[in-house]
Amino acid sequence: MITGYSNTISVTTLPPSFDPDAQAFFNRVAAAGGTLSGTEKTAVNTLVIQMKADGTWSLMKAIYPMVGASAAACAQNLKSSSFTGTFSGSVTFASTGVQGNGTTGLMNTAFNPSSQSTSSSVHMSLYSRTNQNRAEFDFSRLEFGLLLFSNNFYIQLTSVGSYATSISISNTQGMWIISRTNGTNVNGYRNATKLINNAAQVSTLINNNILLMASEPSGLNASSKEYAFASIGDGLDDTQAGNFNTAVQAFQTTLSRNV
Repeated sequence: MITGYSNTISVTTLPPSFDPDAQAFFNRVAAAGGTLSGTEKTAVNTLVIQMKADGTWSLMKAIYPMVGASAAACAQNLKSSSFTGTFSGSVTFASTGVQGNGTTGLMNTAFNPSSQSTSSSVHMSLYSRTNQNRAEFDFSRLEFGLLLFSNNFYIQLTSVGSYATSISISNTQGMWIISRTNGTNVNGYRNATKLINNAAQVSTLINNNILLMASEPSGLNASSKEYAFASIGDGLDDTQAGNFNTAVQAFQTTLSRNV
């Protein structure tokens, strides 16, 4: 007979295992003084894994997921430790993204197309949660970038000059991508639908840092839209742009901030 016998089993719950690039991003957010929720970490991790599966991760140079509801978190580049953003002026941070006040708020990405991009291969993307008909700059520097300006979708990835490529739009919400994969034309997409395919010869890229929410560090043409994602990198073809859109839309849906 066996009496007085007991057996205690201790169970330790292990932390979730994340993709190394996602974990590096989480570490940068924490080091900067920001925090992320479990849902935000899961959404970012899934986004990274999907982009790697689609082959779009390698084309990225700067990805701003706009998670963490703070300047410290939203300034971080998911792709690498380079191009950390710097916020200035009046900017509101929330779980749904970042929003300037339309006069002073902006983010300097520290990304300079002249030294960081190839003139025949470049893209920019932006996820806008706001439908707003105003004369404002979204993701650009002077006459270079992506604008949802007075109900027009503008592209300038060609040279320092006027926004010659545009199309009228009725809603500024959604995922917007502008891309060049050759020296002869530029493409523009909204939610994976190609709206623009125009001939535009390559010329000199702008030698200034790209800004989010304004055209100049002074806050000129400042935006008051809320943004939930932005990226800069090499050019995306139609398939890559479609896959990238699908991955970002799933990311936004997980965070309950899709529009």
